[in-house]
Amino acid sequence: LPEYEDTVNRLVTVPLKQCQFDALVSLTYNIGGRNFGASTLLRKLNEGNYDAPVFEFGKWTRGGGVILPGLVRRREAEAKLFMGAA
Repeated sequence: LPEYEDTVNRLVTVPLKQCQFDALVSLTYNIGGRNFGASTLLRKLNEGNYDAPVFEFGKWTRGGGVILPGLVRRREAEAKLFMGAA
């Protein structure tokens, strides 16, 4: 977990609430630091768009090219956490 916390701390350039940080660490743990670093979610967040990540979480729901219900649920939970509604 510290590896993913460090990745989020290093790559995110805007202030985060604890719930936002936690959601991003969870996402990064699941998709990997390289994917997080190249993501539209990160780019938009670093531009100061705090609403965009909520929609971007839902783009990470595929495994082997197939939408997986478990990943859909996980991304929904992370989006809720990011909004502070978890």
